[in-house]
This record gives sequence, structure tokens and C-alpha cells, in this order.
Amino acid sequence: MRLDQEVSRRFSLSRRAARDAVRRGRVDVDGTTVSEPGLAVPPGAAIELHANRPVRRAVRTRLAVLHEDEDVLIVDKPAGLLTVPTEAREKDTLWTRAIHYLQHRYGGRPYAGIVHRLDRDTSGALVFARSRGALHALQDLFRRHAIDREYVALVEGSLPDRGTFDRDLVRTPGLRRSVAKAGEEGKRAVTRFETIERLPRATCVSVRPETGRTHQIRVHFAASGHPILGDRVYGPALRGAGPEGPARQLLHARRLGFQHPRSGEAVSVESPLPHDFREALAALRHQSPRTRAEAEAAHSARPHRDAPDKPHRKTPRASHRDAPNASHRDAPHASHRDAPHASHRDARTRLTETPRTRLTDAKKKRRRSRRFRNRDGG
Repeated sequence: MRLDQEVSRRFSLSRRAARDAVRRGRVDVDGTTVSEPGLAVPPGAAIELHANRPVRRAVRTRLAVLHEDEDVLIVDKPAGLLTVPTEAREKDTLWTRAIHYLQHRYGGRPYAGIVHRLDRDTSGALVFARSRGALHALQDLFRRHAIDREYVALVEGSLPDRGTFDRDLVRTPGLRRSVAKAGEEGKRAVTRFETIERLPRATCVSVRPETGRTHQIRVHFAASGHPILGDRVYGPALRGAGPEGPARQLLHARRLGFQHPRSGEAVSVESPLPHDFREALAALRHQSPRTRAEAEAAHSARPHRDAPDKPHRKTPRASHRDAPNASHRDAPHASHRDAPHASHRDARTRLTETPRTRLTDAKKKRRRSRRFRNRDGG
């Protein structure tokens, strides 16, 4: 259960009041002050509320803290941020944010020892040591692979339910890392994976590296023909969610667990999937193969805009000039002058004339018209 929920239940506080008490450093769990409301606590944990304790200094920061005590600081790294500065001496890194956070929260000259790193475009849980003793202890745990680490990745194609990559890694001039070829000496790297969900053209996998080589997960999946979606170094960058693909490799360090360097108790945190990862996952879930096939078939069967067999406007009616039966020469009965029913002068006498009389007059007029045309050579 979350710490703020347990505090609210035990001390009859509202959820908001319990959350504020935790954030202000007024709640102890098993004798240690905890300031993270979302910390998971076991049912039998000893929780104490010190309502009159002075409030810890609140810090406005861009750092998302997952766990904090006197020895360790576990934070949630966003994608696109370097863990530590490079030779270019970047000012905004995860490490500088951690130093800023600790300095404003506790004052003095804080210490944030670098235990491990995540790639710039990899998100998730990362731990800093707050003392040199904790740094050496945590580095030893990582060196002995006594760390519980779980990543979540979206990879291209379909994978089996579970599997293991056991291939050595070497440095290459082009790519930053690659798997060792036959007879080539490299560093041992082992990566285990388990399928979480199969998606159209992709698979969501849980990954647990047994070793900690640089770019190990990315290189192993790329070498197997299933690169991580969005990986612009070891795999194609486009085949993910959306028309242009994801903006970064969809690899997230979800869980981090280890033995506390001082107390020896188990420390475990979980980082929620970031927004861009959830969006890509949702987009892939909506890409049904059947829907795509039907859409392509419908698109290919759709006639072209200029197709002659299906005009977009109605065919115009034939003009009296184009129709043979409407010609003045060939159809005298359609002439305005020759048709008695069309004459305004004869309209008044039309009711008194018989059909036979009107027909006789029409014949006489046609004969006169023919004689006139023959005389003029028409």
C-alpha cells in the first residue's frame, strides 16, 4: 500500500493531509524519515506521525524523487537528459539536478556519488549515493550483479515468450558497440527477456540484464533482428508508432532494487512508464493488421479523380444544334418561324383552328421554305 494511504488510514487524516505530512518530513517508517507519499510500505511497517516536527525545506525542482534517505537518492530520469556532464560540460544533467535538489533541501555542500548511468534517451530509475561509504557499497553490488534491475522495451517484430542473449560485446569503429564475431575476443554480456504483450509489428518485453555492459540491451536486440523501436544508432528509427516513428529508443528502466548499504534492508522502487512510451504503446495496440490490409485494399480500389468511366458531373443534354432532329434545315417542324404553335401571332386563332387546317398551312409553309432555299443555293 502507498505510504500516504496507510498514514491516512492509521491516523484518520484526509488523503491530502497525509500526503502533505509525508512531504514535510513528519512521517517515519521503521525509524527513518520518509518524504515520498507514493512509497510502497508493507502491511506491518512501523509508521510514526510527528505532527509538531519542524517542516523540512521544500524544494521546487525538475527532479522526480522515487526514494530518499541519508545514504541513497533514487530519482526518475527523463528521456533526453544526460546522466552526467560530458567533455562539453553541459550545465543541465541529471547529476546537476540532484546536486541542486540536495543543496536546497539540506544546505551545505551535498554529495551525489555516481553509481551507474542510463543512456541519454533511456528513461527510468537511477540511484545516486549520498556518501562515499554508500557509493563504494553500491558500486560493489553493481560489480557483483547483486542488483535487481528490470527494463521495459518495445522491440520490432515478434519474439518468443522468453529467451536469453549470451553474446560478447566489442567496440567497433562505426557503431559504438557490436556483438563479437567468431574468434573475436569481447566482454561477456547476458540479457534475459520475457514477452509482456505482442503487438502488430512489435513486442513489448520485460528485460533483465545479468551484466552491465554499455548499450548491452540495445545491441543484443538489434543483433537478433529485433531492434528497439526508435533506436537511431543500432536499428531503424522509423518503425514504431506514428508516421515518423518514436523520437527516441523506447527503453525504460522500470524497477530497481538492492540491499541498503547501511541497514541491509531491501530497497525497491518502480518508475512508471513515461508519457511518450504509453502513447507509442497505445498507438501500436490500435494498429490491427486486418484493419491496415482493409485500408490498403480500399485505397487501391478507389478510382482516380480523373477516371473517365465515373465523371464527377452530370453529362450535359444534347444541344439543339448538335441533335440532327433539332436542325432548322432538317427538322422544319422544330423551327420557331415554321411551328404554328410557337408563333405569338397564331396563338389567338389556335383554339379555333382544327388540327387538319393547321397541318395544311404547315405543309404550305414548308414548301415555300424549300423553294426559297433551292433558289438561293442553300
